[in-house]
Amino acid sequence: MSDNELIEEFVNYLYSVKNYSVNTQQSYRNDLVEFLNFIKTEKMAAGLLKIRNERICKNYISYLSNQNLKSTSIHRKLSSLNSFYDYLVKQELIDVNYFKNVSSPKIPKRLPKMIKGEEIQMLFDICDLNNKLGYRNYCILGCLYGCGLRVSELCNMQIKDIDFNERVIKIHGKGSKERYVVMYEELSNMLKHYISTFRLDILYNGDNKEIRNVFLNKNGGKLSRVGVRKILDGLVKRCNETFHISPHMLRHSFATALLNNGADMRSVQELLGHESLSTTQIYTHVSFETIRSSYEIAHPRANKIKERKE
Repeated sequence: MSDNELIEEFVNYLYSVKNYSVNTQQSYRNDLVEFLNFIKTEKMAAGLLKIRNERICKNYISYLSNQNLKSTSIHRKLSSLNSFYDYLVKQELIDVNYFKNVSSPKIPKRLPKMIKGEEIQMLFDICDLNNKLGYRNYCILGCLYGCGLRVSELCNMQIKDIDFNERVIKIHGKGSKERYVVMYEELSNMLKHYISTFRLDILYNGDNKEIRNVFLNKNGGKLSRVGVRKILDGLVKRCNETFHISPHMLRHSFATALLNNGADMRSVQELLGHESLSTTQIYTHVSFETIRSSYEIAHPRANKIKERKE
């Protein structure tokens, strides 16, 4: 089997077994092709199955570092290669994954970008609830900010996934992992109304009347991730504002709002669908910054010291 055939077989595995998105599949493919070109250009190995020691892996890390790539980009590329060689071991095509124990550059912790509460409220207020697309957009905001969904999860959400009696939505997350998120009462009621009325109006604009996705584009087809971003940009523009917003910022704001108001971290982890608690813990830093800000505004001694400095 050629190297390119190996790569395509692995990418097909990501699609059929791991249920990764098309964009993720393409990223893995690009990372593997780039590594293949490196080992052949530098004459370090004849092909992907011919890696015989960790030295090649470490040389590749040095090569990537010299390209002035961010540590996050290097980490992602190494993660792709580690997954690929794990797959080859499982397929009994090789005996050892030499990327397994190679250290990647440390990724600096970055606080997630947030959107202020008043800005979120502004977006809700600008939605025209008498208009089918305005009502749809209100429900989209409710799912992103009220349920903490990833944009891909929002786009793939099916009508059958919603349990209005229990007020929960079954979410098909990363790597085919399922979880349940809770809907607040207003969102549950509005989604029910949207599905039974405005969604049907939008659906009849399209050719496929059998589509079961909850959220549709204006032409009656499945709403895309790009489409969601355009909707958010349009709402900001209608507010005559210039602040930037993304679906992921609403997800960050969802998590931080829960922690700021007393939710325990394990519950937030489950709602977000994080595999590791450490991924959720970054939001504690955001919450602590809110606590620090409140302290410096409210405590008389903090105020006095601040006044002296000024």
